Amino acid sequence: MQTHFPPQRLADSHMAASEQIIRKCVHCGFCLSTCPTFDLLGNELDSPRGRIYLMKAMLEGGEAPTPDVVRHIDRCLSCLSCATTCPSGVDYGHLVDHARAYIEAHYRRPFGQRLLRGLLAWILPHPRRFRLALRLAALGRPFAHLFERVAPLRPLAAMLALAPRHVPAPSAAQPAVLPARKGRVALLQGCAEPVLRPEIRAATVRLLERCGHEMVLAPGEGCCGSLVHHMGREAQALDAARRNVDAWITQMDGAGLDAILVTVSGCGSTIKDYGRMLRDDPAYAEKAARVSAIALDVSEYLARIGLPSTGGAPALTVAWHPPCSLQHGQKVTEAPVRLLRDAGFTVRMPADAHLCCGSAGTYNMLQPDIAGQLGRRKAAAIDRLAPHAIATGNIGCMTQIALYSGAPAVHLVELLDWATGGPRPAALPADIG
Repeated sequence: MQTHFPPQRLADSHMAASEQIIRKCVHCGFCLSTCPTFDLLGNELDSPRGRIYLMKAMLEGGEAPTPDVVRHIDRCLSCLSCATTCPSGVDYGHLVDHARAYIEAHYRRPFGQRLLRGLLAWILPHPRRFRLALRLAALGRPFAHLFERVAPLRPLAAMLALAPRHVPAPSAAQPAVLPARKGRVALLQGCAEPVLRPEIRAATVRLLERCGHEMVLAPGEGCCGSLVHHMGREAQALDAARRNVDAWITQMDGAGLDAILVTVSGCGSTIKDYGRMLRDDPAYAEKAARVSAIALDVSEYLARIGLPSTGGAPALTVAWHPPCSLQHGQKVTEAPVRLLRDAGFTVRMPADAHLCCGSAGTYNMLQPDIAGQLGRRKAAAIDRLAPHAIATGNIGCMTQIALYSGAPAVHLVELLDWATGGPRPAALPADIG
């Protein structure tokens, strides 16, 4: 795509990088067939190619974004299915991230949107605040049907629907220090996952220790920054990245780390990108690149070291839902399926496995109508497989699909832990297995 960015705008490294991304687009339209929002809405401005036109005009001209431009970019899931499909290698993910940061800096949203987005950014990255908010959701649940009827309040109805009826107690699972070890890894503590499903960390701790690996939780580490990063709040995202880089570098330069393991694929995509996010920061560029180089999804690491001997998994059919952030963002596609099969499970995948379930971080709260359509479609495709359970690698996908599917949703590591001697995943009914 031909561009005409003024030289003074290209002096900014982020603008120069976006200009190079835009120039790679050749208008071929392959992305249209794999874009969930274009498939639902049929409007090319809600496709990657259409959004690239809008972003080009906005960034090239340096003008304030219009409400129409913001609406179409807000509807993007950042699922990156388009990037997997693109024959020209257009780096759409980094382009739309830059566009969102530009919108955040140059567009004043209506008060209701500012309030909602501000609350999400203030609550979700902080486990204590998030846990309290989930408990308070019980007070608003009786009014959910009223919120659903008023368009500006639908995000509140979506938030109440996603909130669990019971907020689990924090996990007491702590990694043990093993004097004789095969490896030493840090485990991302996360923000939303330990509040919604603390049993995931407990299963990960048991499974890795069964593999003979020492695990540590790095003091000072917090939210990875992905939630605010994809909302365009770049300063907050970079602060989170710097804090985590400091925490992990301390571990790397101390006793050493073989890997930084992530059980939430959305977080993993961001942590693997720390090197790029902080490339212009002279104090952090090299350290961030070191962190990104050893960050791995837990399935990648388990595939590398191999599972411990299995005790014979129950004869269950498992539907594997590959999170977009794992299959498109991190390009991890084979390891999870191979691990489940090695553990003894029968694995099936839905026909539309490449399409997003509609979770996408805060998307199912900020765009509840589109997210609901995608969630129902994904659940229907999975339910046609008649699985005993749904396995995935992202807490957002688990929560979203559980709203619409008749099968229980669990994390990959919960099933692998069970198959190698751990307890039955708490979400599975007693009559399964």
